[in-house]
Amino acid sequence: MRQFRLVRPTLLALTVLLSAPAFAWVPKLEETTAKNVIDSAYGRRDPVPTYQTIDLSVKDGKFAAGDGAVKAFDGGNKCVADWLAAPNDFSQGSRPASVTVSGQADQLYFQAQDARDNFRNLSTQDALGADLAGKRMADGLLRVDINVRGLPTEKARDAYLVRLKAPDSKLIAPVRRSYVNDFKQDAGKWSGTLVYYFEPLKAGIGASDKVDLLLRTEADTNCAYSVTLDLGSFQ
Repeated sequence: MRQFRLVRPTLLALTVLLSAPAFAWVPKLEETTAKNVIDSAYGRRDPVPTYQTIDLSVKDGKFAAGDGAVKAFDGGNKCVADWLAAPNDFSQGSRPASVTVSGQADQLYFQAQDARDNFRNLSTQDALGADLAGKRMADGLLRVDINVRGLPTEKARDAYLVRLKAPDSKLIAPVRRSYVNDFKQDAGKWSGTLVYYFEPLKAGIGASDKVDLLLRTEADTNCAYSVTLDLGSFQ
């Protein structure tokens, strides 16, 4: 936004409000969002953000996502300091490399891309029909993908503990978990993507709220981490 001098505070606040993108995670796809996502996949409009990715790689002692991207939830600040000081030292456990959060809109985007790549048109009506809807996640589910590096064994991925923190500070467990078929071994360590599904609305989390994702790796330590997800940054 351009910088203006001597702008009244009320007018400036209104300008910022009106110019900011109005996004929120969509727990259940409806016609308007579906059309926007499909048009985006077909290049008929500007891209619609359907996910948020937080890059937790470390360079020069800082997280790529910025200062404060990861906070200590348990174990003290030394847990984060040690991570930043030696991101490739897996002797004390694996490291999350990125966190991606998404919903039904992101899965529709891939369905629309597939239709386009196969020279087919995907209508909004067909996208919301039972056939394609049945191939997306259920209503109200939020998907969290966590790419991890440095697991000592493939089995160790089962030891990850992941929770959302509700407004009342209650910790919300995922209703389901799975894995992406990308796990591989390199130099004796495993890397790949863990997938968790949550029902945040049932815990009082709003569709445009910011919510803390809490992580414990497979390591036998007190260290646990908090990463803030912005549900208002995508649909």
